[in-house]
Amino acid sequence: MSLAKRFGLFALRVMTRALFRIEVRGNPQVSSRKLLIIANHESFLDGLLLAVSLPQKPLFVVHTGVARSLFFRILLRTVDFLAVDPTSPMAMKTVIKVIETGRPVVIFPEGRITTTGSLMKTYDGPAFVAAKTGATILPVRIDGAARTYFSRLTGQHPRQLFPKITISVQPTTRIEMPEARTARERRRIAGEAMRRLMQEMIFASRPRQTVYEALLTAISIHGRSWRLMEDIKQIEYSYGDLLKMVLALGRLVSRKCQEGERVGVLLPNLAPTVGLLVGLAAFRRVPAMLNYTAGSEGMLAACQAATIKRIVTSRGFIEQGKLEDKLAALAENHEIIYLEDLRGEMTAWDKVWLVAWAMRFPKWAVPRSDAEDPAAVLFTSGSEGKPKGVVLSHRAVLANIQQARAVVDFSSEDKLLIALPLFHCFGLTIGGLLPIITGAKVFLYTSPLHYRVIPELIYDRNCTILLGTSTFLSNYAKHAHPYDFYRLRYVIAGAEKLSSTVRTNWFEKFGIRILEGYGATETAPILSVNTRMAYRSGSVGQLLPGMQARLIPVPGVDVGGALHVTGPNLMSGYLRADNPGVLEPPSSEVGPGWYSTGDIVDIDADGFLHIVGRLKRFAKVAGEMVSLESVEALAIQASTNGVHAATTQTDASRGEAIVLYTTDAALKRDQLQAAAKAGGFPEIAIPRKIVVIPELPLLGTGKTDYVTLKKWAETA
Repeated sequence: MSLAKRFGLFALRVMTRALFRIEVRGNPQVSSRKLLIIANHESFLDGLLLAVSLPQKPLFVVHTGVARSLFFRILLRTVDFLAVDPTSPMAMKTVIKVIETGRPVVIFPEGRITTTGSLMKTYDGPAFVAAKTGATILPVRIDGAARTYFSRLTGQHPRQLFPKITISVQPTTRIEMPEARTARERRRIAGEAMRRLMQEMIFASRPRQTVYEALLTAISIHGRSWRLMEDIKQIEYSYGDLLKMVLALGRLVSRKCQEGERVGVLLPNLAPTVGLLVGLAAFRRVPAMLNYTAGSEGMLAACQAATIKRIVTSRGFIEQGKLEDKLAALAENHEIIYLEDLRGEMTAWDKVWLVAWAMRFPKWAVPRSDAEDPAAVLFTSGSEGKPKGVVLSHRAVLANIQQARAVVDFSSEDKLLIALPLFHCFGLTIGGLLPIITGAKVFLYTSPLHYRVIPELIYDRNCTILLGTSTFLSNYAKHAHPYDFYRLRYVIAGAEKLSSTVRTNWFEKFGIRILEGYGATETAPILSVNTRMAYRSGSVGQLLPGMQARLIPVPGVDVGGALHVTGPNLMSGYLRADNPGVLEPPSSEVGPGWYSTGDIVDIDADGFLHIVGRLKRFAKVAGEMVSLESVEALAIQASTNGVHAATTQTDASRGEAIVLYTTDAALKRDQLQAAAKAGGFPEIAIPRKIVVIPELPLLGTGKTDYVTLKKWAETA
């Protein structure tokens, strides 16, 4: 390198590091003869940022479109670059030759600068270069450059003149040359490996924070005036409004309880509910989200498991929800705190503290917390037994949010419609917390059962993302106008298996492909999800970054195995009603720190998960294992208009007998036999008893209430 180039690079390094306060995390020193540095592409500054931050003097491979920019050429006159077309095989051969000479190479697998703020598609060429040369790969994540005026983000994405830039260097890795019959297939498999590597890099570079700290980070990026939250009161709350609720409610309620105490929250989907749960966690109290649809018995069991002494609720909510009887049962042994009373308890000193100190210095206004501290307690649905308390740490909740962001491009341009209750993990993590951390707008609606209202709200509020269960999405489709969902970019289904009928109806009526995901409260909650870049119909997607899975063989089940998982989004442990207040860390037959999902899952060659059925939802009929989910699938084939659920009852001669509950009064056993023959279902999967009911019993989360169905079957 010439003296002029060295001096120019030194001057740029000093100026750039000072202006952008560049922080380099990780170890960029790598001793390898063949080194390929890969990075995400956020702006025109990326090459310069890497040049002044990394010790290597590499050759930068850039897209020909970017290289044509006069600004780019002026900016990178001090470094070496090679302009290539990422789709051209000949261009990749040139890159291979450079790496073989021992010259470090920087390449952006996305090819182009992001226009979403998230990862764009990755090209197969860079992955094939890595596999062909056997080069050591050094993943580097650039964070912050997308917020400069040198990015290609438009619209409502936040911009700053000189935002803080973080360069996160991850451990080195390699991509082995795949074994496949054709070169095209080898390139595809290598490209998939590169895409997963980029997603893992984005996730692994996340900061270690609490939910409150993540909120403050979002406020520093988007500003306090950014309006992001709306509820049925039709008031748009800004970050400043939300922060005020967090600090005020957290301070007032924390006075009434001890540090570390679990406080019951019995409130609907409203902005103050989000403010309260973040505020409680910020003041080192643990919000325990009570399921008000579970009945007094279910809530009492939840309170017993989590040793809850105090419950925060609202008189207005209790009256409108007609929950007086349930609250009376809770009030016998618990202190009830009403939101309406807290306003009167706010003293003049509290107001001075809030305005003069807490709002001006929010970082110092709350006690210090750790990422491993509990952020919330949620309760399992009780669909197959007594609800258990699931303790989720700040680490677990934020990890799941960052995992979702690594594979789905949520941004401040989006608006989510959240009707799933906040006591449901899907509703809490993705519906309540993800928006306030990403800057995406959110409309909180109080009930997912208002099938006519919700489609109209989606249309009226220009929502772009909808979360729901198969049952809820089916009913929205029945009542929606074909144009109601014209703005929806993502419809994500979870909590129960997505019906093929629902999937088809949504595509034919609205032109929308539903992305099915899979998870559990214990994993905060998402484990896997289909995305635009990785979709396979009939599957529940690939595991999220950072997750590991093991399949344990199950006797009598030929396809798949019992799924056990571990990862940073795993719960801290269970709280059980028969051992109140005692945290039971996750453990399975695989080992400590693993969670048994209770599902039979098959994972294909490309890493897509296919749910075979639940371990507890298998019937043993005449010595053979029969999946009750396959029985329901058979019923759907025989009757597409009805809703069906299968359970069992004791049978003296066959061990167990299958009972099918259906809303289709015309469904007969001969129709099931015909469908079984056509679909290749075994004869033993045909239920002997069919019971017609007006509608299936549902839990508040939208799942079928199999406990009730089982009781009906056994007492029939």
